[in-house]
Amino acid sequence: MFLPAAARLIGLLAPVRGRMLAAIAATCAFAALNVAAPKLLGDATDVVVEAFVGGAFDQGRLAGLLLVVAVMYLGTSLFNWLQGMLTASAVQRLVFNLRAAVENKVHRLPSSHFQEQARGDVLSRATNDVDNISQALNQLLTQMITAVLMLCGSLAMMLWISPLLAAIALVSVPVSTLITVMIARKSQAYFAEQWASTGTLNAHIEEFVTGHEVIKAFGQQEAVAEIFANGNDRLARTAAKAQYMSGAVQPLMVFIANLNYVAVAVVGALQVAAGAMTIGGIQAFIQFNRLFTQPMGQIGGMLTLMQSCAASAERVFALLDSEEIADHPAAGRPVPGRTATKRAATERPAAERPAVEPLAVDGALELNGPIEFEDVTFGYVPDAPAVRGLTFSVQPGQTVAIVGHTGAGKTTVVNLLMRFYELDSGRITFGGTDIAEVPLDTLRSHFGVVPQDVWLFSGTIRENIEYGRPGAADAEIMAAAEATHVDRFVRALPAGYATQLGNGGDSLSQGQQQLITIARAELAGRAVLILDEATSSVDTRTELQIRLAMKKLRQGRTSFVIAHRLSTIRDADLILVMDHGRLVEQGTHQSLLNGGGYYTRLYNAQFRGLGEPAL
Repeated sequence: MFLPAAARLIGLLAPVRGRMLAAIAATCAFAALNVAAPKLLGDATDVVVEAFVGGAFDQGRLAGLLLVVAVMYLGTSLFNWLQGMLTASAVQRLVFNLRAAVENKVHRLPSSHFQEQARGDVLSRATNDVDNISQALNQLLTQMITAVLMLCGSLAMMLWISPLLAAIALVSVPVSTLITVMIARKSQAYFAEQWASTGTLNAHIEEFVTGHEVIKAFGQQEAVAEIFANGNDRLARTAAKAQYMSGAVQPLMVFIANLNYVAVAVVGALQVAAGAMTIGGIQAFIQFNRLFTQPMGQIGGMLTLMQSCAASAERVFALLDSEEIADHPAAGRPVPGRTATKRAATERPAAERPAVEPLAVDGALELNGPIEFEDVTFGYVPDAPAVRGLTFSVQPGQTVAIVGHTGAGKTTVVNLLMRFYELDSGRITFGGTDIAEVPLDTLRSHFGVVPQDVWLFSGTIRENIEYGRPGAADAEIMAAAEATHVDRFVRALPAGYATQLGNGGDSLSQGQQQLITIARAELAGRAVLILDEATSSVDTRTELQIRLAMKKLRQGRTSFVIAHRLSTIRDADLILVMDHGRLVEQGTHQSLLNGGGYYTRLYNAQFRGLGEPAL
């Protein structure tokens, strides 16, 4: 997998080809000056030798040669700096684009990806692996281009000076290549394992930090320390093997280069003794031989970087190639809706109230009308459906409650509505349009969500509320906070809405955190509201505040409410009762109680203690 990953990585340089071509030009100039200088130094040596053996000492020629060599070495420094600057700029642009691609990919990944893949490992790919690629490319592109050009240039000069000595020097090339290839094949697997172990260890650390309170509460610090120690030991062993295998290349290269140097020196001395070469010529050749063997040693030393970079690139590309929920090829094309199913006679009509206008995003398709599930079946794993044959219709402005035991499929219903997952069969329509035909951004722009797991980012309370609609005016933010009872406790804080939240808002109670997320949804003003266990983490008084706030929040909106506390959904226009992925009952609170079915048993178990429903 080394070559495909390397080729794909090099292909990412296409957007910065101009900088790379300029860097290559600077490298060519550097190599040309660096290769030409030893020949002039050899000529200068011959001038001195001639003076010692009785010839005339040409001081002017010697001074001219040394001056040219000095200028050439000054030029090599300038071009070397220019090449490094251009290469670094190109690499950083490549890494910038790679990080952006990873960020965009993460947003497009289905929820199932994060259920199957440890979040810490995903984080490691997006940070550690990308950083490793950046550091490796910065060195590799600079050194590799220079090494190749120096190799070619010095070989050409050696052939010019002495074809015989050049042939002796070339003997080391196949030997060095064979050693490099043999070691590379074995060490690449260790580098892949090293970065996989790094991702696994980061995943464990992320879990430990997130659940540190639970770990301490159950006294599992020693067990966690043992897991970390095992992961750390595995990483240390694989990293040591990778470094040991790849690190063996350069010493072997140096050994071969020294043998080559001895052979060249001996044969060269014989050539000088025979009068076939001058002392300056053999001096220049030995310098060129050094310039020839040095890049070979550098390339061997760069093997570690190349394999480490390729291993990280494979992990990043695997993330970028992960399956995602893509927009339908015909996204945005309206699909004729089927006749809406007749509402149950027991269903209470929605109250008369103005409906929230559907949103239009940059001229995108507007969705408005009933939401219908038509024989929907879906499973997180094959042959194990989480919901089966789900069919119901929700009219605009209705409040729909979804109830049932844990694992009944309540959250799955709204996940499918927002297309976090694709259906196995059936279809879901919004205003007669199949949601599979709607671009994801357009579809989700119609939904405001209050998830079961509260998510607050590091920032002020005001910024966390504003997240629902960036750029909202202060008056709108305050209005949303007042409508959801956030304003009451925020004004009691010393910094008010400027209070900084860190670590997910740990300085606030869970109920206060949940109220902020509800205020965020209120500010968003979406046509459809989804509340997933929104009162599951609040006390009775806060629950009452939320219930009062929700009456105003739900006005003019189609609302889906998922709750275990049946007290929060008594006034729902429609209650869907789920059991093991099937819709077993639907109607209003009173009609379902009168029916004496599953909902009645669930209600009695919660409020009257008359027995548990069969779960």
